[in-house]
Amino acid sequence: MIRHTSKNLHLTVSILVIIPIALAYGVYPQRMLPWLFDFKVDNINMGNIFRGMMGLYLAMSVIWMMGIIKPRLWATATITNIAFMGGLALGRLVSLALDGIPGIYFLIGLALESVLALWGLSNLKKYKTD
Repeated sequence: MIRHTSKNLHLTVSILVIIPIALAYGVYPQRMLPWLFDFKVDNINMGNIFRGMMGLYLAMSVIWMMGIIKPRLWATATITNIAFMGGLALGRLVSLALDGIPGIYFLIGLALESVLALWGLSNLKKYKTD
């Protein structure tokens, strides 16, 4: 049973953000990535990396969906969401320190990932019953 509460909103927003990104990375990386990020995916290995990322992103979205549908999986979904978004944000912060300021898409990504990780942490603290 799907419960439409603020408890699930961070998972819902994450799903709505991550699925289009996953599809942009993996459905046709040779066309989408040069258009989005101004670099070529010009060999099989690069295509494989981005399609693997698509699979990971979609799999994480399934876990988050299951947490919305099945309340007993909510904490697991929220913890994976925190780890996923927090891990992406942390990697971007390391890159910011080592590589300099990236393009606007990546800065927006850093902001969204940070907000979603912190929102998940807040919800975990607020709603976890164990």
